[in-house]
Amino acid sequence: MRSALLVRSSLGCLCAAGLWLAWAQQPRPALTLEKVTANLWVISGSGGNVAVMPTAEGVLVVDDKFAEDAPNIMAKIKSISDQPVRYVLNTHQHGDHTGGNAAMQAAKAEIIISKNARANMVAGKQPGLPQLTFSDEQQVFLGGKEVVAKYVGRGHTNGDAIVYFPAERAVHTGDLFVSSGAPFCDTANGGSIKEWSATVEKILQYDFDTVIPGHGSVMKRADLVKWGQTIATIRARVKTACAGGAEDAASRIDLKDLGMGTGGLFGRGLPGMCKELSQ
Repeated sequence: MRSALLVRSSLGCLCAAGLWLAWAQQPRPALTLEKVTANLWVISGSGGNVAVMPTAEGVLVVDDKFAEDAPNIMAKIKSISDQPVRYVLNTHQHGDHTGGNAAMQAAKAEIIISKNARANMVAGKQPGLPQLTFSDEQQVFLGGKEVVAKYVGRGHTNGDAIVYFPAERAVHTGDLFVSSGAPFCDTANGGSIKEWSATVEKILQYDFDTVIPGHGSVMKRADLVKWGQTIATIRARVKTACAGGAEDAASRIDLKDLGMGTGGLFGRGLPGMCKELSQ
């Protein structure tokens, strides 16, 4: 039994690693830099959204896209600050959010991630393993600014953390919230469609106006409230579809009224969601 579980776990990690590798090899759009609050910028384009907070003592970054994006990310950061990158906070382990870790470490930045997410990176044999981990919360103080990384529960994976910027009244949600399409529940890495909406409710306990999603345009608090409701709607539809058989459940799910499709990453996560909802 133990051997079988290990094999299944290994296959899940390999599939996830292959997925991010496939993404990395696709043509990617140019990166763009956008100022979203008085002291907070977002770099968007290929991979996950990168938050940048410059201070007089150095720069703090949230996520760092694919490895190939590291030079462009550093160039964007240098356009707004002559200080070095001191800290990188990873929201979770996926390669479109952690691919630049090795380059950041080479530039002497310290990488911080949740314990579960680092364990997922180890299992997936990913490069750029963070030096520092936390179970519940990690505060970082830099240049008179406070930033809080908080593990709020399962959803996209079992290691998702949000990053809260109190002075900016802003939060980076990682892939617990995306404004660019359907959610991906990575059950191979501990994701949970059952717990996801409750996890979103925990994010909403913080005081913020601006929301930086894992992918897509910068949004507002009301959009995150709506996302929590959307996750609950999706969960109900998936459960109904899965009850008719997991093999062809995708054909019985329609998310068009939510502005979403059912293919891509959402479809890849469907077997795991069906399994979880049947228990």
